Amino acid sequence: MHIKNLKASYHTLGCKLNFAETSAIGRLLAEKGVTRAARGDEPDIIVINTCSVTETADKKGRQLIRRLASRYPEAAMVVTGCYAQLKPEEVSHIEGVDIVLGANDKLKTAEYVERWFDEKKREMEVTPMKDMETFMPSCEKGDRTRYFLKVQDGCDYFCTYCTIPYARGRSRSGTIAQIVDMARKAGEDGAKEIVITGVNTGDFGKNTGETFFDLIRELDKIDSIKRYRISSIEPNLLTEEIIRWVAFESRAFMPHFHIPLQAGSDEVLKKMNRHYDTALFASRIAMIRQLIPDAFIGVDVIAGARGETEPEWLRGKEFIESLDITRLHIFPYSERPGTAALKLGDSVEQGERHRRVGELTKISDAKLDAFMRKYIGEEMEVLWEHPVRGGKTMHGFTRNYLRVTAPLQKELINTLTRVKITGIDPEEEDTLVGVISDK
Repeated sequence: MHIKNLKASYHTLGCKLNFAETSAIGRLLAEKGVTRAARGDEPDIIVINTCSVTETADKKGRQLIRRLASRYPEAAMVVTGCYAQLKPEEVSHIEGVDIVLGANDKLKTAEYVERWFDEKKREMEVTPMKDMETFMPSCEKGDRTRYFLKVQDGCDYFCTYCTIPYARGRSRSGTIAQIVDMARKAGEDGAKEIVITGVNTGDFGKNTGETFFDLIRELDKIDSIKRYRISSIEPNLLTEEIIRWVAFESRAFMPHFHIPLQAGSDEVLKKMNRHYDTALFASRIAMIRQLIPDAFIGVDVIAGARGETEPEWLRGKEFIESLDITRLHIFPYSERPGTAALKLGDSVEQGERHRRVGELTKISDAKLDAFMRKYIGEEMEVLWEHPVRGGKTMHGFTRNYLRVTAPLQKELINTLTRVKITGIDPEEEDTLVGVISDK
């Protein structure tokens, strides 16, 4: 059966990479004539791209599947992503699921959907981790203004707490020529900003003999792209060479870094099998702050990792407080079946994990507030994004990733304008209020 004129709804959990891949699935279905279901429409096809980075992510996936299956029992439901990869049998037994596709098989969604409407036969395809060798590049916008450029997939690090190498396979990339071509086409399509995504982005080129530094220098040459951001990069892969280049030579790479720390004590970093120590991490932060004083620096931290003792936690918190960073992204530790972390001593009691999250949140809020207040009264350049449906305001981001809101002017969407920062939004404490200086 042709699936032309059918309607599909798309639902994404997890990382920016998942958002890019969901958009790629949507594009492939659109090529078959499938349209995106509007709000209030009854979809014929439901695509759910899941995450499995924590037990909470698995739970959110199950809840979403059940809710949509109950609301749209006649729709063909495809579940893909990391949860589907790691627990395909569990997913396939959830009421309403028709097609289960592993993380490496999600771009086969269109052919499976076509077959479903012909045969109405439930199917499952999950490529084993050891056989994940192909790389599927994508550069997608979806409903957003910013484009997400997938340059790398998989991970070879095997941190003790993490299931992602099992869900995504070994590190692999596209070629620089292939990725630059996709970015150039996005520019021709009107893209002003591209976010570079991957599972371990800085590990780009392991299978091609190229390097991440080679890649970003080539991307920087595409004049139509005004801004690039690196979604996340490991501290050991964020080299001094890259920092200096962003500071002094790059045309379009923004003063914005997102760097996973995960723990602030060397003992816990060793238990986690991380590839750096606190001294290296602190040196990277200090160098960024020295060479790019206005850089936004976001840092990932896990609270209450298994085996983390009270003295290690206190040392880690003190180290985190000492860093001149902008914001923390805090995750309570989640036990993941099959990970080596289960052998690392006693688990931290659930209530204590959440107490530590609270303490880190206070540190983060104070750092972000101090950083934002530096820019009140300043003029900054903002790239405006699409507003929420029916909203009377729009938001956008400065070069250094500060969120700014202003009254909606539709003609300014996906344009760069000068904005006078007048204060902090009382309703959204992580958002600045701006007055547009020109159009």
